[in-house]
Amino acid sequence: MQIEENDRNGSSNLKIPQALSKAQERKAVEYVEDSFMDISSAFKKRLEPSMTKLPTLTAYLDAMQELLAFILQIPPIDPSTHLRTAFLLRLTGDVMTSVPGYPPQMKELQTLLDFLDDLDQAWSAVLKNQVWDPAAGEGVDLIVPVDKIKPGDPPIRSSPVSQTERTRLRSLLVTGTAGLEEWMTGLDTRGEDYQITLQRAGLLQGFDDLFSVTLSEMGTYDGSGNDPAGMKGTR
Repeated sequence: MQIEENDRNGSSNLKIPQALSKAQERKAVEYVEDSFMDISSAFKKRLEPSMTKLPTLTAYLDAMQELLAFILQIPPIDPSTHLRTAFLLRLTGDVMTSVPGYPPQMKELQTLLDFLDDLDQAWSAVLKNQVWDPAAGEGVDLIVPVDKIKPGDPPIRSSPVSQTERTRLRSLLVTGTAGLEEWMTGLDTRGEDYQITLQRAGLLQGFDDLFSVTLSEMGTYDGSGNDPAGMKGTR
């Protein structure tokens, strides 16, 4: 499912994205649902390494990264727009509740931060109704040249993320980041405050700024919105 758009210089070297056909939408839904089911099943068996393909947090994030990449390729063109948002909400909820199901390990925290940054960029694109550019790892504005619009063609529309979806997203992010903070208190830091350990490893700022791009896009980020327990104030 390739999505192509005009580049920033205005040259059109890609196809104009179109809504999925009913057949394409059915296949996309089937693939995503099957992927969620497979990941969920493997996650439930995570404590039995010989019976699961996701015995570690890194393996789990790799599986979710692949699914995230597919979801982002769903074009933000009605009536397909809602699919991308709905699936991304589901993925976000699953990730934020599943990560604490693995034992926290310093060696995996950078991978976690990288994934959550990708998710932050993904939500920024979705909130802006942008097309996802997998090469750049960011959203780009959908531009349809006038000369590409044919008389009689249905208008291209992209419905914005609803207020209900925004409220749910904010709840997932705020609750999820609070859960991650509590989870990280279980790190093996040999008696040292885990925040000091994170700071020494160059990771504390990244966790302080989780989802700052998304929260700013929703107009709810003030530098502490994703720090429910006051992580910043304890340095």
